[in-house]
Amino acid sequence: MALVAISALVAALNGGSPRFATPAQSGSSHPALIGRASVIDGDTIEIRGERIRFNGIDAPESRQLCQDANGHNYRCGTAAANALATFLARSSPTRCEYVDRDRYGRVVADCYRADGSSVAAWLVRNGHALDWPRYSRGRYAADQRTAKTDRTGIWQGTFEKPWEWRARN
Repeated sequence: MALVAISALVAALNGGSPRFATPAQSGSSHPALIGRASVIDGDTIEIRGERIRFNGIDAPESRQLCQDANGHNYRCGTAAANALATFLARSSPTRCEYVDRDRYGRVVADCYRADGSSVAAWLVRNGHALDWPRYSRGRYAADQRTAKTDRTGIWQGTFEKPWEWRARN
């Protein structure tokens, strides 16, 4: 079993097959997606042509504006996407464990860097995304309290919750 997992990881690192780890390797009935992630936005990546939405969080949209500590507008969704790209580049490949599919057909997953760091927890803890209680059941609430207390990312100023911004726009 360990040899199979290692060969899958090596193949993913080298850009070859398999695109997914086997269900036995991922511990679920759905295979884990493993590979180099391309950032689509602050809460969505793509691995080998498969769009993956992070489970339980919501990041500002690319066009969404927030205000920084000085009251200046900035594209907080773009800032989140850029921070995510930098974070993922530091430890590759990314491994995503299937949770569901959303209404747009994207895989919803819990994703981790090669060093085991939770991508969603990092985004929330650094103020680039919010815990989305509707889907997270409070899983990232402590990370969000840390970001808010430290006034990091969107917590440095004012912002609209991404799900409310999307409803208006």
